[in-house]
Amino acid sequence: MPDVNLLECFDNADPGRDYVIEHVAEEFTSVCPKTGHPDFGTVMLRYVPDRLCVELKALKLYYQSFRNEGIFYEAVTNRIADDLKALMKPRWMIVETCWKGRGGIRSRIRVTVGEVPDHER
Repeated sequence: MPDVNLLECFDNADPGRDYVIEHVAEEFTSVCPKTGHPDFGTVMLRYVPDRLCVELKALKLYYQSFRNEGIFYEAVTNRIADDLKALMKPRWMIVETCWKGRGGIRSRIRVTVGEVPDHER
């Protein structure tokens, strides 16, 4: 199972201001639960923090904990969104995964948390 205990936060230095943080992890891997083949993708995290921000080394290690996990794309994306929402409680957040093509099909999964402004969608 992906290890949520790897995640850490630090205090938002400017909690009175809305500002967007975006982190892109281009080397995400997991395993297809049907075929056992590796899945390769990019995870984009965009959020406005409230009191807490996610620490990047911890985020990287958390993402790496999916490496040998047999899990569908949709479940990966929802799991990341749920874990980060519970940890940080952001004002709003988007988690989007973009998966490399296999069999001629590429996939993009997006989860929104909170009220994401229209211009951020």
